[in-house]
Amino acid sequence: MEQKMRMNRPILAATVAALMIISGCQKEDGEKQAAPSYPPPQVSVITTKTESLPITNDLPGRIAATRISEVRPRATGIVIERVFEQGSYVNAGDVLYRIDPASFQVQVESAEGTLRRAQAVKLQAKQAADRQEQLRKANVATGQNLDDAVALLAQADADVAIAEAGLATAKLNLQYTNVTAPISGRIGRALITEGALVSANGSENLATIQQLDPVYADFTQSATDLIRLRKALQDGALADGKNEAKVNLVMDDGSPYPHAGKLLFSEAAVDETTGQVTLRGEFPNPDGDLLPGMYVRVLIEQGIEKDAIAVPTQAVQRDTSGNAQVYVVKDDNTAELRTVSAGQVLGDRWIIRDGLKAGEKIIVEGFQKVRPGAPVVPADWKPADAQPATDAKPAEAADKAAGDQTTTDGAAAKPAEDAKPAEQAK
Repeated sequence: MEQKMRMNRPILAATVAALMIISGCQKEDGEKQAAPSYPPPQVSVITTKTESLPITNDLPGRIAATRISEVRPRATGIVIERVFEQGSYVNAGDVLYRIDPASFQVQVESAEGTLRRAQAVKLQAKQAADRQEQLRKANVATGQNLDDAVALLAQADADVAIAEAGLATAKLNLQYTNVTAPISGRIGRALITEGALVSANGSENLATIQQLDPVYADFTQSATDLIRLRKALQDGALADGKNEAKVNLVMDDGSPYPHAGKLLFSEAAVDETTGQVTLRGEFPNPDGDLLPGMYVRVLIEQGIEKDAIAVPTQAVQRDTSGNAQVYVVKDDNTAELRTVSAGQVLGDRWIIRDGLKAGEKIIVEGFQKVRPGAPVVPADWKPADAQPATDAKPAEAADKAAGDQTTTDGAAAKPAEDAKPAEQAK
């Protein structure tokens, strides 16, 4: 037995040595495949700089007419005609309704007769007074007779004045049978029809006229922001010489309104329930695009931020906690993932309040292929360089595909390992 074991020892030693050699070869091949060399990805960067940027607030608002007038009757009677077209534009003084004028015409004629009678009595009293004055000069009549004649003339003058006032009242009531527009603007639907009885002392509304050029945009803002806005105007950052701040509108569909407006501080009021300040802006409306009750977004300039840093919105990412992050290219051309404090969005740029300084390079495009600490090849970014994926060149598409194979921990996919067993089997 011992002799047999001594004979097998050389064979066993040779087998172990062969296995070690094979294992060493496989380990060396695996190390070569585990560390493939890819060129650093190319990225587009911008260099940050400080600048003065306007700070605007986007606030919800509603359109309101600058003047609203309810058309009411000033004479009592039956409506015999509606003159205006519903929804049309009317001018101040245009006839809207006509009330039956027959009874008012009779009152005018009666007042004219009363006036003529009073004028006749006045003429008689004046003649009597003149006669008594001549007799008094001739010492034929007494002074009492002259005094009585003068008093009758004064009473006749008063009766004439009363008759003239009555005639003017009758004519005015006749004029009120034509219901006219008190202001210029767009008139709404008719609230009564022909044949309706209206009263001068009633509360019925015949129609409503709204002046729509210009219009108001009412919106709410916190008292803190209003104080900041007033301070900016006092410092001269927003004032245009008239103590007015410029405001702009964005329609409900997202399109900008072409006409800029002005902020009316005199119209500010505080809501007692919410503590919000209701502000009012005035906007020209020559084309009638803005209608009362329409929802709009009001863009109001709140001040100028000095030494601000802004980056394109596409360069800002968010982590799982919602914190803003950007990739910064350091001096050794390696990428650094940095958490920043993002402020307001200004157009297609994001204002960075903290975390960046002037002169740093921020990756705008290509950060999908970058991991923290990895080397990159930076190039200046231009907005025109952005192209759809369908327009990408084959080489660029291949680079992107190679970059997408990079995992989050930096390990690259190794397709060559799949073919290794087949090579070993040969």
